Amino acid sequence: MTFAALKEVEPARAAEGETPSASPAWIASGKAGEALPHHEGVETLTDLFRRSVKEFGDKPCLGKRTNDGPFVYETYTEIGAKVDKIGSALAANGVKPKDAVGVIGPNAPEWMMIMQGCNHQNAICVPLYDTLGANAVEFILKHSGATAAFAEASKMKVLAEALPSVKGQVKFVGYWGQASEDVKKTITDLGMTLKSFDELLAEGAATPAEPIKASPEDLCTIMYTSGTTGDPKGVLIKHSNVLAEISAAKTFCTNVAGEVYGPGDCFLSYLPLAHIFDRAVEEFFLEIGGCIAYWRGDIKGLVEDIAAAKPTMFAGVPRVFDRIYGGIQTKMKAAGWLKNALFNFAFDRKKHFMEKGLPHDKASPFFDGLVFKKLKEALGGRVRIIISGAAPLSAHVEQFLKVCMMTKVCQGYGLTETMAGSCIALPDSLGANVGPPLAGVKIRLESVPDMNYDAQANPPRGEILIGGNTVYSGYYKREDLTKEVLEPSGWFHTGDIGEITPEGYLKIIDRKKNIFKLAQGEYVAVEKVEATFKKFDMLEQIWVYGNSFESSLVAVCVPVESKLMAWAKAHKVEGDFKAVCADAKTKAMFVEELTKYGKEDGLKGFELVRAVHVESEPFDVEKDLLTPTFKMKRPQLLKYYQKDIDALYAAMKK
Repeated sequence: MTFAALKEVEPARAAEGETPSASPAWIASGKAGEALPHHEGVETLTDLFRRSVKEFGDKPCLGKRTNDGPFVYETYTEIGAKVDKIGSALAANGVKPKDAVGVIGPNAPEWMMIMQGCNHQNAICVPLYDTLGANAVEFILKHSGATAAFAEASKMKVLAEALPSVKGQVKFVGYWGQASEDVKKTITDLGMTLKSFDELLAEGAATPAEPIKASPEDLCTIMYTSGTTGDPKGVLIKHSNVLAEISAAKTFCTNVAGEVYGPGDCFLSYLPLAHIFDRAVEEFFLEIGGCIAYWRGDIKGLVEDIAAAKPTMFAGVPRVFDRIYGGIQTKMKAAGWLKNALFNFAFDRKKHFMEKGLPHDKASPFFDGLVFKKLKEALGGRVRIIISGAAPLSAHVEQFLKVCMMTKVCQGYGLTETMAGSCIALPDSLGANVGPPLAGVKIRLESVPDMNYDAQANPPRGEILIGGNTVYSGYYKREDLTKEVLEPSGWFHTGDIGEITPEGYLKIIDRKKNIFKLAQGEYVAVEKVEATFKKFDMLEQIWVYGNSFESSLVAVCVPVESKLMAWAKAHKVEGDFKAVCADAKTKAMFVEELTKYGKEDGLKGFELVRAVHVESEPFDVEKDLLTPTFKMKRPQLLKYYQKDIDALYAAMKK
């Protein structure tokens, strides 16, 4: 983006009548060039997909690999024909326009074809995270009123456990993969029709049904967000919402990043397709005629899947990039003094020239070829843009990726309620920000006096509000929750706290709800504190907690096992990983190191942790400690570790 374009997103006071509340606000609109329009006649996702089938018929569309073989793709024409059959089969099995259809399973071509089949009949696809348990699946099926459901074979047991509660509501179940006879019998014994994907293709071919024309304002999806507390919320997503996001993404890639995507480009699908981040990118790739390679579903084989797919765009969440960063740091330290020194010198030199304004490919071509090329090859060698989303990326990790990966690295910001992407950082900017708004997106900052954030100060700081065509229309059957965050004028209150940099970029600095007061009256923004502590490379995960009746912070730390065990050997701490975690020397070391990193980052005394519980088991989704996109569920973490937290505070008083 040129400086002239940046000038268009510089701060401007809210116009009369636009302020969403009594509090003054800062406002900006995304103008990275006007949003690139969709092709003539494209008003819905069905229109978009059908146009791509016609335009890119013989091009590879959706692909998967078996065992260690290559990715095998079906063409747009082949996939289009299957989608028509699935849509027809849905109609033949009683699915009517605007009915909800649940889908549970890991990412796969069948998942996408079922979703497109729902669009074919103007039905509403209701994705289910494949990591959610039966209780959540049961809740979502009931709440959405789903009349049909699909599952991948390995997830049929989870679905089957939820189906008795919706007997009479869900009448038809489809599946793909090799399902066990026992689970199939469980479903049919409930009186529900059960058919395999292949059976549905044959039925659709025998009973073709005309597509049902949707309108842009019709719902295409109810996407349930797991949230951090309470039952999942059903985000109402219209065809027009997703189309607006696709247009914004295409505009960014073309006009800002200077990367025109089209046939021949590839995206590796491994983040949950049931989440808006992956969904939006896949819809974008279908629009431009690219291909989507679906991973095999095993995190241990992800590196091999990346190498086989050779993606040209790579999307990840901070936990993925934290692991990449930690893995490379470990290898460098183990490589010996000379190689480690060379790497650090190359890193500092390239960073220096990038800070001077040179793009990544011009900052240090010599060291790109000598040092950093192998890192690029780890992602298949063809990646032109890396995108991080779903949660804030630590500043040091973002800087590391931008210097080392030999490609454009962009951190984005958005929510399920705003179709994933609302802002995205400029590729070669080293600042810790999420950039200006995307084309067609409006951003406001609203003052939060209780937290001393002023939207009219310099720099402006406040709660981030988002407007524009990507904003959802509410939560399904939850008007109370909708009114809390969505204004009649369409402005959505994110609950995130942002700051506007002098360049007109948005920087995420806090979370409105993730703040607590200590006994001495000091407020702690816990995410800021955790971001600092994450710089300690022995940490896999950390959760910081402060009790309002106490004057100090405590934390639960999950170490990187290999690094902790190496430290234990050097410091004569004996036992297995669990025993080393429980050792007093280990806990003292963690407090000492976290204090060091905190002081280096300028944390105040009350923001430093005074005691830690070192945990050998990671926080995970199965324990209900993380959302499916790896955000921490703080109330659940407190409940899970309450005894440990109480013990830490009690010990400090002795």
